[in-house]
Amino acid sequence: MTIAPAGTLPLARLAALFSAGYEGYLVPVQVDEAALSSMVAAWDIDLTRSRVALRDGEPVGVCLLGVRGARGWIGGLGVVPAARRQGVGRALMQAVLDQAPSLVTLEVIERNEPAIKLYEELGFARTRILEVWSLAAATPAAEARTVTPRPLGQSGLPWQRADESLPPGYVRLEVDGGAALVRTSGPRVSVLQLAAVDEDAAAALLRAARGDAETLQYVNVPEGDPATDALRALGGVLDLRQLELERDQRLMSASVVA
Repeated sequence: MTIAPAGTLPLARLAALFSAGYEGYLVPVQVDEAALSSMVAAWDIDLTRSRVALRDGEPVGVCLLGVRGARGWIGGLGVVPAARRQGVGRALMQAVLDQAPSLVTLEVIERNEPAIKLYEELGFARTRILEVWSLAAATPAAEARTVTPRPLGQSGLPWQRADESLPPGYVRLEVDGGAALVRTSGPRVSVLQLAAVDEDAAAALLRAARGDAETLQYVNVPEGDPATDALRALGGVLDLRQLELERDQRLMSASVVA
């Protein structure tokens, strides 16, 4: 098996590999060249430090690494079905970590015990639970002020909702006690950031954001956030829970020295 930079593959082939790597996964992922290009741009995926695994010249696995200064993020680890449980995922992760910043985070579905075991063996520690919610139930209308778009100034946001990940065309809504950044794509509204002093303010923002859309989605909301209680009360569905894990090579090195 050979490990190579992900950038050595054409983007279309890399997209096909990424999709094949998530075939049969708890949440299957399908991306094409355009979608992968958008992911690379929005999440600062470094294809020179990301890695692919090849066996007899054929790609069998991929691990994407996002980099923002001194921070890194695993943007996906996938192995094609025929090559699973053969050490490919571990080899890819180790190769990427060798090129990554000292601090690296990732998210993994709570039920994916084999992946969690691998990550913890590689030095990752659990930090918090992140939840993915959808809201398709009818909700009472709510008014919110639309103001000049700007980030909410929150710290510690998950990578995909951090200020650096904000897409063009988002809208900032404000109510007394809170604000939210949202983006509409077809029939769906995505909540990108939300800050509220309590459940009532969060509910008002979510109702205003939902508007006439068919569904609202809020990805990677920290467990216990006011928005989770508001979504539950509004008839939202908890689609899945993820563990956020973090690996700090500096702490690991310090522990070894001590």
